[in-house]
Amino acid sequence: MARGALLFAAMLVMAVALLACNAAGDGEGAQASPGDPPSNRAAAIPTATPPPTEEPAPEVDPSVQAADASDPLLVAQGDILYQHYCASCHGVDLEGQANWRRRDENGFLPAPPHDASGHTWHHPDQLLFDVTKYGTTAVVGRGYKSTMIGFEEQLSDAEIWAVLSFIKSQWPPKIQAAQPK
Repeated sequence: MARGALLFAAMLVMAVALLACNAAGDGEGAQASPGDPPSNRAAAIPTATPPPTEEPAPEVDPSVQAADASDPLLVAQGDILYQHYCASCHGVDLEGQANWRRRDENGFLPAPPHDASGHTWHHPDQLLFDVTKYGTTAVVGRGYKSTMIGFEEQLSDAEIWAVLSFIKSQWPPKIQAAQPK
């Protein structure tokens, strides 16, 4: 399948999933904390099914346990996974959605950019990992409303680290150095 068609399919599926989450979600539900085991988070985590693809997902070394923006293979694998799972909301070029700092009519913030113009780099890797794996609502808790789903069912831990490696590789060296550890 051509990359453009794959991206269109990914955007369509994610849009439908996000609309379903927005329609069903009222910000209530389980308020899990980052230390809770995944089974305690389930009620707070909406899930989505990734779009069908003819291209297999890259096989990321399962021993990867950290983001490494200097590893070209990990970054390349993360790029493919990002385009497949994240670009429909956060943009093909990590640009995010328009007006990402203003809540919409349902109280949700649009997807922020992951490039240097956003705030992703203001957070340590472990928090970014937790938000990607469990979803913003589950990590923040206290009734926080977000359409950012958790990808615990779609991506392995190593694949999440690969995506974060790709995102970090797109930041200028000064931003990479400024990111909290």
